[in-house]
Amino acid sequence: MIKFENICKKYDNGLKAVKSLDLEINTGEFLVLIGPSGCGKTTTMKMINRLITHSEGKITIDDKDINTFDPVALRRNIGYVIQQVGLFPHYTIEENIGLIPKLKKWKESQTKERVNELLHMVGLDPEVFAKRYPRELSGGQQQRVGVARALAANPDIILMDEPFGALDPITREQLQDELLRIQAEMHKTIVFVTHDMDEALKLGDRIAVMKDGELLQLDTPDQLLSNPSHGFVEEFIGKKRIYQNPEYIPVTDIMRDNPALTLPSRTPAVAINYMRQCKTDTLIVSDESGRLLGVVSGFELQASKGTPQTVAEIMKSVDTVLDHTATAKDALTLITKAAYGIIPIVNEAKKVIGVVTRGSLLSFFANQWSEEGGELHEE
Repeated sequence: MIKFENICKKYDNGLKAVKSLDLEINTGEFLVLIGPSGCGKTTTMKMINRLITHSEGKITIDDKDINTFDPVALRRNIGYVIQQVGLFPHYTIEENIGLIPKLKKWKESQTKERVNELLHMVGLDPEVFAKRYPRELSGGQQQRVGVARALAANPDIILMDEPFGALDPITREQLQDELLRIQAEMHKTIVFVTHDMDEALKLGDRIAVMKDGELLQLDTPDQLLSNPSHGFVEEFIGKKRIYQNPEYIPVTDIMRDNPALTLPSRTPAVAINYMRQCKTDTLIVSDESGRLLGVVSGFELQASKGTPQTVAEIMKSVDTVLDHTATAKDALTLITKAAYGIIPIVNEAKKVIGVVTRGSLLSFFANQWSEEGGELHEE
């Protein structure tokens, strides 16, 4: 665990880059520091490996004050990736990656094995890339080497300072995916600085939003989107962003409450009359306690011509159902597969508490978009 206790960073000119920061970063956590330029996020990260020394307070790693560590030894045990990559131009790729193991006096065979392992891990064939020089690689390939170098000595902590900021969008997304894959395998403690909220939402287990040297909110992506605790946080996130990330919207926010339910024992005529009262073309069939049994359409009821005696004889089973803990993204994914274009939402007891339809999905997103002054365009 990395712990900041009442940390301040004050420069000789009186500027306070970081003010009274209290922050705990859990072991194995992917923490993203985000905020506008000059907010103190990079300063905060660089204080962890003492590239910048804090003026007040205490920073500990696994309960040990970082000021008790030799700064060179501390940095060799913390991986570090920057936007400019920082590869040595006159070193081959394998020499760049193997630099820290060499400084830590690893055996040559052990270093070579580690270099090859890491090149494979970041998607670069050692047979092709090990002997090349940085100038012979693309920007994305160089950044992959930078990540590999940070992992070379198998550090528990990795610091990443806007590592993908200079890359084109496609390469950037590929490297984000690659980093998530590596993190899922290796479970490092990663502190990642970015100014891109979409990147933060994609990568972070938790996100720390900073402004003017202060921590305004520290939360998971879904909480940050749905419950911003500060006006600046809401503004910085962008009010529309949650609607661009439907995986963070509970399905209960978009469902229609009080769906039209009918008992299986009702006759088609009674069901049709009830359907007209509810102004709907589909009824959810449930038992007396509200547990889901099936679905029936107005067309099927009309087509029965009085032959079936009950709704139970006409209703169809429901293959597409969502639990109340599902998200809007789940609904968007399943709606095209749902019979009659309707998805029942059920609670823990499997009782129907609402429905999602194509119309309710469209209305929800259209209304939210229009409230924020946006426009919808069909393509």
